Amino acid sequence: MPVQRRDGEGNRQVGPSWESLIDRQIREAMEEGAFEDLPFRGERLPIEDDSAAGEWAMAHRMLRNAGAAPPWIESDKEVRRLLAQRDALIAGPRRTTPGGRARERSELAGLVEAINRAITRVNAEAPTVRQHRRLLDLDSELARLDQA
Repeated sequence: MPVQRRDGEGNRQVGPSWESLIDRQIREAMEEGAFEDLPFRGERLPIEDDSAAGEWAMAHRMLRNAGAAPPWIESDKEVRRLLAQRDALIAGPRRTTPGGRARERSELAGLVEAINRAITRVNAEAPTVRQHRRLLDLDSELARLDQA
């Protein structure tokens, strides 16, 4: 017997199908509205699995419940915030006067110095080298500013 199904617009379609048993059961359940009232619909599923944390699972859970993170993660958030400032400075409108360009270069140099201090802090606090970041090179950052 040919399988009857509906297309995307709700019209009946009749014909042979390669639909598997599981696909058919899922489709039928969707048509009946079985998935309409699931929790977290349209939201990210909360991850409760702390198995990767090992013996630190309880500490991580306590920090998460308190709205805090390990120090190296908080330091990394600071690095990302500063990097966003650097990107905004480089992508922003250029000053046309020589004094304005000098101020941009000086501002970028100070920002690179602050970023490198924050990266040094992350690298000192991070539990493994996988979380380490490379320090920025001032000359290459100034070249990026000049090219933008």
